[in-house]
This record gives sequence, structure tokens and C-alpha cells, in this order.
Amino acid sequence: MSATSALKVVIATRIYTPEPAAASFRLSALAGALANKGHKVRVMTASLPGIDVGPNDPGARTGVRVERAPVLRDKTGYLRGYIPYLSFDIPLFFRLLWGVKGADAIVVEPPPTTGCVVRVVSKVLGIPYVAYCPDIWSDAAAQNAPMWVVRLLRLAESFTLRGAQRVIAVSEQMAHRARELGAKDVRLAINGIDTAVFSPQNAEKVDDPVFDSPFFLYAGTTSEWQGPDVFIRALSDPALKDAQLVFLGSGTVTDALKELALEIAPGRVHFRDKVTPEQAAYWQSRALACLVSIRPGFGYDYAYPTKVFSALSCGTPVVYAGPGPAREDIATENLGHLAEHTPESVAQALVSVLAAPADDDMRQRVRLWTIENHSIDVTGINAATIVEGIF
Repeated sequence: MSATSALKVVIATRIYTPEPAAASFRLSALAGALANKGHKVRVMTASLPGIDVGPNDPGARTGVRVERAPVLRDKTGYLRGYIPYLSFDIPLFFRLLWGVKGADAIVVEPPPTTGCVVRVVSKVLGIPYVAYCPDIWSDAAAQNAPMWVVRLLRLAESFTLRGAQRVIAVSEQMAHRARELGAKDVRLAINGIDTAVFSPQNAEKVDDPVFDSPFFLYAGTTSEWQGPDVFIRALSDPALKDAQLVFLGSGTVTDALKELALEIAPGRVHFRDKVTPEQAAYWQSRALACLVSIRPGFGYDYAYPTKVFSALSCGTPVVYAGPGPAREDIATENLGHLAEHTPESVAQALVSVLAAPADDDMRQRVRLWTIENHSIDVTGINAATIVEGIF
């Protein structure tokens, strides 16, 4: 089959637009790029409370059909955890087996259990698949999970990557790990952000008393591997006695963060529920700086958090604490402040922001850099070309 022929591509993912997440952004961009090239796309994903299904699904568009199925979600509304994953994966096996005959290719997003389902169905139906590799789950689990869990995850990831016709990695570091786990053909499609949505001009205004004072913002999921508690601990520095911090969204460590905030900085740390991307853009565009962290040694040292791009796309510099490839861009392009993942180092970075807040010129510059280098449109086109290239 020629790469220019119209293809039928199925995307199997537990998370998709409009649920705000890096996976949603890149897979929506992939689906859109494939549709723009004349291909037909079916997205098999999970239901989302309050979201219409069928033609009115917000993820649907010309050439892209979205099919959702009920799943178990945790108390925060996220599809996270082994039982919730299986609530998606087990029905997915039958949805794929009975529903994708005649498809030319399947694209699969983690977790590894979903990848295993897709590899089995791929073998049964003789349909090639492409595996997205945004992170290595077994590396992350190695920090706090029993060894038998880590071994099972590694087997599942290796099983998925070895069977894929191609693997799409989001960074050079991720490509290297994918090859170590057995991937034969790995191509790069660097993560990006929807610069039209994450924009000061297109943001949806939010009314909140927090906006009456300057504030730092941590936007997105909070988890152990990110170690966002370091930002609260930094507020104990006397030079930050008046600093305000907002957590927008939630995660597995949110309750612990609330307890820590009461202990260290009562009344100065504010927690807000997750919002739409357009509302998140308003929060980000109003912040002094957006905060991003990776806790060293938790298996994500080579990750490049998408929240860096969403902040910069809104014209707001970042304070980045921890390891990772984002450090080089931030330093080279002057996109914010770097810190080690310690309260003392983070406090110094926050004090630097307060001493010299970003002016309009800097905000325009960091947004332009993001548009030119990390637009989600480019990510989607690159990923679509990789999928086409298996034929």
C-alpha cells in the first residue's frame, strides 16, 4: 500500500480530548493530521462524565470518529490505577477484535496493559500497530513498587514495544530506552502544545480572589514522581513570607500537599480543581511563573513535562526544579529559572522571580519560541508521517 493511499487508522487510548493531558493533546493532533491527509481515524477511548458521545463528541471532527466506553475512575475523576486500567483494557480487547476488521493500522498509547491488548489483537487480525512511547512505566515503578510489579510492567512494555511495527518516542532519551526494551524501529515526534488554546488572547477569563495578588502557579497533575511538595517547602524561606502559590488540578499527593501547606504556609497555598484548557490558559497567563518539577531518581529523569510548553505558550516563564532535558532549553533560551529539587534551591529561584518579574517583552519572546519550536501541529504532522511510513 502506498503511503499516499487513504488509510483507516484506529487509535486506542484510555485518555483523549477534551480531558486535559499531554496524551490527549498529542493524540488529538495525530488524529487531526491524519484526517487532514485524507485518512479515516477511529479513536477508541474512555467515557468522560458530562461529555456527549457520537457526532457531538468534542473530540470528533471531519475524518475522526470517537467511540467511548464506560470505565472506573478514581475519586479525583482520573482513570488511574491497575483496576481502572483493566476496566478499559478488557472491554477494549473485544471492541478491537470485533470492530477494527478492515483497519490498516492501530496506534496505541500506554499503559503497558493496553499495549499488550493491542499486540494480541494485532496478531489475531494481522493488523500492524504503532506504539507511542511518552515514558517508561517500569522505570518509574522501580522507585516505589514491589519488584514483582516492576518485572511484570517491564515484560508488558517490552512485549508491546517489540511487537510494534514502529515506535514513536517523544525524546531522544525515551527513544534510547525503547530500543533497550526491544523496539526495532523508533522515530521521534517531540511533544508540543496547542499554542492556539494555550494563549493569553484566547484564554477564558476566570473570576477568583487569588488574582488580587501576584502568585506562582503549579498547573496539572500532582504525583510522587514530580515531588511538587518542594514548592510548598520553599515558602518557609523568610524572603517568601508573602508569596502566594496556587495548585491547579489534583493528583495522588494532593491531600498530603494540603496538610503540608497548613503546616508551612497557612493561607498562602490555594488549591483549585482542574479546569478546561482555555481556563487553565488564563491561570497560566496571569501567574508570575509556572512551576514544574521532577523528583530525581524516580524513573522520570529523562522526561520533558508538557506543562513547560503550556506555560511558555501562555507567555509565562517557568521555574523548573529537578533533572531532565528541559533544563537545557530553559538555560539556553532564557525561558525561566532553574533549581535543584531542594527547598533551598527552589526558594532562591522564586526570590529571583519576585525581584525581576517577566516583562511584556520576555512574555512575548517565550511564547514565540514555543510557537516556533513546540507547536502541537508539528508534533501531529510528524507522528502522522511516522504512521504513514509503515506502508
